[in-house]
Amino acid sequence: MKRDPQLHPYLTSHLAPHRTRREMLRRTSTGFGMVALAGLMADKAYAGPADEVGTEAGLLTLGAPHFPPKVKNVIFCYMSGGVSHIDSFDPKPRLAKEAGQPMPFKTERTMFNQDGNIFPSPWAFNNYGESGIPVSDLFPQMGSVADELAVIRSMTVKFMEHAQANFYFHGGQPFTGFPSMGAWVSYGLGTENHNLPGFVVLGSGGIPLGGINVFGNGFLPATHQGSFLYPDREEPLNNIRPKEPDSLQRKRLAFVEEMDRGFLDDTGRYAPIEAAIQNYETAYRMQSAVPDLMDLNSEPLATREMYGLESDFEPMKTFGTQCLVARRLVERGVRFVELVCNGATEDRWDQHGGLTGSLPKNCRSIDQPITALIKDLRRTGLLDSTLLVWSGEFGRTPFAQGGDGRDHNPDGFTLWMAGGGVQGGVSVGATDDWGYRAVENPIEIHDLHATMLHLVGIDHTESTFRFSGRDMRLTDVHGRVIRELLA
Repeated sequence: MKRDPQLHPYLTSHLAPHRTRREMLRRTSTGFGMVALAGLMADKAYAGPADEVGTEAGLLTLGAPHFPPKVKNVIFCYMSGGVSHIDSFDPKPRLAKEAGQPMPFKTERTMFNQDGNIFPSPWAFNNYGESGIPVSDLFPQMGSVADELAVIRSMTVKFMEHAQANFYFHGGQPFTGFPSMGAWVSYGLGTENHNLPGFVVLGSGGIPLGGINVFGNGFLPATHQGSFLYPDREEPLNNIRPKEPDSLQRKRLAFVEEMDRGFLDDTGRYAPIEAAIQNYETAYRMQSAVPDLMDLNSEPLATREMYGLESDFEPMKTFGTQCLVARRLVERGVRFVELVCNGATEDRWDQHGGLTGSLPKNCRSIDQPITALIKDLRRTGLLDSTLLVWSGEFGRTPFAQGGDGRDHNPDGFTLWMAGGGVQGGVSVGATDDWGYRAVENPIEIHDLHATMLHLVGIDHTESTFRFSGRDMRLTDVHGRVIRELLA
């Protein structure tokens, strides 16, 4: 039904003076400006075609990959704060031989410049599986899945401040306003389940430094931003169930949509408004999908115990709940799931002091749940179609900060991947004998992003979005696929 402006004097009187740029181009100089804009907007957004309802934003697209994908879903386990690689997956015997001595070469400035002498790992390492991958005693259970892991020991980033590093690790740029990798995957491939978002962030406690824009959509349509769920809360979505009958709510939403689409026409089908309309629809559909998703009582007791949900160590229960919900999300077709672990202590994974007291608690909180997630995905056949990535934003120094801490180290650290398309039981790259700097096959964040996109069937050089006169992409003008770890 076409709206009669005379019936909406408030809208016409208040909205008319506030023209969008597109409206101005359409109404001035006989519309020649709009002709020029149309030419600019005709550039192809290579990540995917327009959606089934014909919007220019590609909001509901079930996108076609550039080539056959190895996996359909990604689970990213993010250890906020920066895990010490030399205490987890990168043993350095030389540190024990030179304990207490100054570093034998000049080191770069650190975050706090309270650099002490060489500080060896207080924990032993053991080799696990047929591959013999070394794993610290801090992760006794993860050793049992060592043959599933592809360990990168030469990861590097360019920033050592938490907020910058968080943005850089997620979106390839050290500041806000750029889409995170989860948003790019959602944009490129769309969703297999229209009742749930394409990109879900499972949180507990605080948000990584940098704020929620770390998981943002940037200049991509708002439907691709990370949607937060907090599975560990007693009533994580107690407002998701409407108090009114569905028929009444549907009528209410239909009225709101009619008004919104009238406004959308007035603004020249401005993409952010169209995305907001779609978000209303997603929220409506989530009302039926999310309560079932979060009902973990439907899981067998043995499964709950395997993930640590029956543990008396609360941080393990918290992260175990995230891991189990992550499995249920990929079962339901959610493309990208991020688990944010702030650790079991106040200093997160950021042990500037008290390493021996804090780090074991953090590791205990994730060791059993992540091991259970890998084994459960293998048991259900989902591991072949799911990519797991485990990392923090940087590593730690091999020399002490103060008496028993480690400062930030962006020049060489460890992460691992597992799942479809990845060789299990391999190690790629290496740091020097002190674990200080990557010296063999250094890998940058753009390489990691290119590899993750490759595994879900996206060519990182072709997944672009026209913004501010430029074809933007997650990997900017960099990045190579890390083929050494591909199956």
